[in-house]
Amino acid sequence: MGLISEVLLLPFAPVRGSGWVVQQVLREAERIYYDPATIRAELARLEERLESGEMSEEEFDRQEDELLDRLETATRTGAGTGDGTAPR
Repeated sequence: MGLISEVLLLPFAPVRGSGWVVQQVLREAERIYYDPATIRAELARLEERLESGEMSEEEFDRQEDELLDRLETATRTGAGTGDGTAPR
């Protein structure tokens, strides 16, 4: 950008900075959400809850399907690092 456009857009700098921060937080949250290791850990916790009687078979099936869909998406897109943490 030129000097004149930078000067004219200066009042909007805080908004642009806030937008950048929100975008970075969203990107990090998506990496964690689609991390295969995180999804596998959630599947294990889900199975433990079923075995302990904390949830019904129908609720287990519904949540398991959601997690397996996330895992499929993560595998297809290569999201996450596979170790339960997001890449830095």
